[in-house]
Amino acid sequence: MSKKYNVVTSISYPKEGAMGKTGSWRVFKPIFSKDKCVKCLRCWIFCPEGAVKKNKDGSVSIDMDYCKGCGICANVCNVKAIIMEREEQQ
Repeated sequence: MSKKYNVVTSISYPKEGAMGKTGSWRVFKPIFSKDKCVKCLRCWIFCPEGAVKKNKDGSVSIDMDYCKGCGICANVCNVKAIIMEREEQQ
């Protein structure tokens, strides 16, 4: 007989903090190539900020208002559909 476990999980959703939208202090930004993407959703799973959005058609997009430029999405992408680029100085 298999044992059942109660599992509690939490999902992070981006929201505006006391200092505003968190993407404003990013040094690197992800550049996403829809042509290379195979819709594996690894970037969506691993994004610690919830800035990668899963669209209804299975594709992904990145909410730059909340992306902090950590590069985890680019590191976990097996097909290199995401690369990190230095943010332009404003």
